[in-house]
Amino acid sequence: MSLAAGLILALVAAAALNIGFFVQHGATNTMASLSLRRPWKSIRLLVTNRQWLVGYAAGWVGWGIYIGALALAPLSLVQAASAGGVGILAVVVNHFGTPLDRRERRGAAIAVGGLVLLGLSLTAHVPTAPPANSATLLWVILGGALLAAVLSAMALASIRPAAALGSASGILFGVGDLATKGAVEGNGWYFVPILAVCTALGFVALQLAFQRGRVLETAGLSTLINNLIPIVGGLVLFHESLPHGLAGVARVASFVAVVCGAVLLAHPPPEPQDDGDPAPSGVLDGSNS
Repeated sequence: MSLAAGLILALVAAAALNIGFFVQHGATNTMASLSLRRPWKSIRLLVTNRQWLVGYAAGWVGWGIYIGALALAPLSLVQAASAGGVGILAVVVNHFGTPLDRRERRGAAIAVGGLVLLGLSLTAHVPTAPPANSATLLWVILGGALLAAVLSAMALASIRPAAALGSASGILFGVGDLATKGAVEGNGWYFVPILAVCTALGFVALQLAFQRGRVLETAGLSTLINNLIPIVGGLVLFHESLPHGLAGVARVASFVAVVCGAVLLAHPPPEPQDDGDPAPSGVLDGSNS
């Protein structure tokens, strides 16, 4: 019963987080350019925008629900369920923003199919996992933070800074989720400030990415990496077992499906051909209003 409740909470959290991403993306594209060189001005632009605050509040609600899900279910299962939130994001974009192309509709369908497979895999019993090794967990989090720093630096000279910053935010959120699970599982009080720092830095990287690319290239890519890291981390670091037989096959297939669906959704759109006319601007293609 607690496992099912945890996965339901994970889906609710994914919906809140991804709706928050979409609302924040739309708000940041109506603002003047955000810059780390002018942090107080950038913060003031964000906190004085009502639409952005609504999206930010939705994200915090989603994060709180996500912690509740982690307390009830294994990390890999919670993240697999949350990965279906990329499909929810796609539905929101399709309804309120730019219509999805064929690839994006296919990605949303695959992600939802992964959730169905995940549900089928829950019929089998798996043994309780032993606790994670705190030192190994710390090293993995540190390595992820360093990689995110490299990607953020590369974004300054990258032809696709949105993708680099979206990836950096996904890594930071992903290792922050590892730290969150460590704190929930009792690996040490010091994982609380670690998750706070990782989440804050991921937030900064994502806001900068929002002004430089489409919502599915930024939030979609961030969500992909954010889900992939804890799925693998749950299996490797937290020693979560796969069920035997067909249930195990369904669970592995669900992991693959939700990740592949997110990849299709996060893939950047083709570059428009230069025909001498200016490209149309809009919220979802990263232009400022």
